[in-house]
Amino acid sequence: MAESIKTDVVIVGAGPAGLFAVFELGLLDIKCHLVDILPKPGGQCAELYPEKPIYDIPGLPLVTGQGLVDQLLQQIEPFHPTFHYGDMVEALEVLGTAEAPSFRVRASGGKSFECKVVIVAAGGGSFQPKKPPIDGIEAYEEKSVFYAVRKKEDFRDKNVVIVGGGDSALDWTLNLQPIAKRLTLVHRRDDFRAAPHSVKAMRELVESGLIDLHIGQISHLAGDAGALSGATLKANDESSHEIACERLVPFFGLTMKLGPIADWGLNLHENLIPVDTEKFETNIPGIFAIGDINHYPGKLKLILCGFHEGALAAQKAHRYVYPDKRLTFQYTTSSSSLQKKLGVH
Repeated sequence: MAESIKTDVVIVGAGPAGLFAVFELGLLDIKCHLVDILPKPGGQCAELYPEKPIYDIPGLPLVTGQGLVDQLLQQIEPFHPTFHYGDMVEALEVLGTAEAPSFRVRASGGKSFECKVVIVAAGGGSFQPKKPPIDGIEAYEEKSVFYAVRKKEDFRDKNVVIVGGGDSALDWTLNLQPIAKRLTLVHRRDDFRAAPHSVKAMRELVESGLIDLHIGQISHLAGDAGALSGATLKANDESSHEIACERLVPFFGLTMKLGPIADWGLNLHENLIPVDTEKFETNIPGIFAIGDINHYPGKLKLILCGFHEGALAAQKAHRYVYPDKRLTFQYTTSSSSLQKKLGVH
């Protein structure tokens, strides 16, 4: 086995909560490594809605998913975190005590880490899109069938079919309609789970003839070498007809899997990790959970909440990393030592 990488903190997940935790830890002179199963930073923000606008980040009236990730990465540059992409944390061994915790963390790629603190910021865990029951759909995936919109330009001047009735389906119907050659929305019933204003806007586009709405399901795909040319719509009355289709985007939701974290001995609650609200620590001292992966009374699954949780977790992490060092709370606006760390002094 390769020699273990020694660091102060291992962060499991490089989404917004994990990235901002790097900043809060860095202010306290705490070094960290981040492990993420995805091939790049950003978590669901970058993977599922990189070009979708987000409106509830404090101080940023509008920012895209990828834009937020880019700014978080810029913010943590002074602390030089180390990223390990395409890797899953598989096993955790408790080495220390409750008063002086330490851990050995093993990742699927063979890397091993020794640290004093583990922060789980894994969102909903590893996630996979739910696929529609269409024979042969695999041949078109990532060529003309996509389960997320990563680049809007891939849909410009194409016949686009979106399948689903939730927020993602309606949001992308509204966002892609202006650039698609023709857009068709397909849902199994004429009742939608999306935000009312999105449903209203969609129906106005249908009434004006700018998009098509069909009630039913896609039963068959046509095309060659992964390039779609059409799709068969099976209506609820069992009739069928063909739809011109060069891009198919099914939004059937995600299957969330906690993965190996479920075997760490944490007291799980409906596949989430319970924490306290003072420091967002789990039942195992030295292991914290922040962001969508955690659970506590009143929990809101908002990015801004993950930022707050990471800040408080870092304060307690300092006690484990520097047990003999007193922590004095400081503000970045007035502390010359913090400004020096950030390179702005």
